[in-house]
Amino acid sequence: MRILKTYARLFVADLDTSLPIYEELAGAAADLRVDFERAELAAVGDFLLIAGEPEHTDRYRGTVGPVVVDDLDELIDRLRAAGAVVRDGPRISPTGRFAYLRHPDGVDMEYVEWSPEVRARVLGDDA
Repeated sequence: MRILKTYARLFVADLDTSLPIYEELAGAAADLRVDFERAELAAVGDFLLIAGEPEHTDRYRGTVGPVVVDDLDELIDRLRAAGAVVRDGPRISPTGRFAYLRHPDGVDMEYVEWSPEVRARVLGDDA
């Protein structure tokens, strides 16, 4: 199991207003832009921008991540063996599969396994 990418999660009021700033900082266009559970997400560089009404986005504020891994099932098995608890998932998303785990130290993390198509688009064919 490998970690492929991590993101700094940022909550923004409006994606269309905020995204150009982060594209300028990253020096690249957004890798991903998707609607997810009544919120809109965009990934650019190492930023994950989340826009939506607070009632739809507040539940994500207490978690760290997302951390993209190459094998979500193996990650879950390893973390459970270390005392972590699966809080939600694994579930299907527009980009692949995800799960939320609470580590033994109390940290809540989001882990994602991208679909092969998303993985190739964002990380290239060698990932």
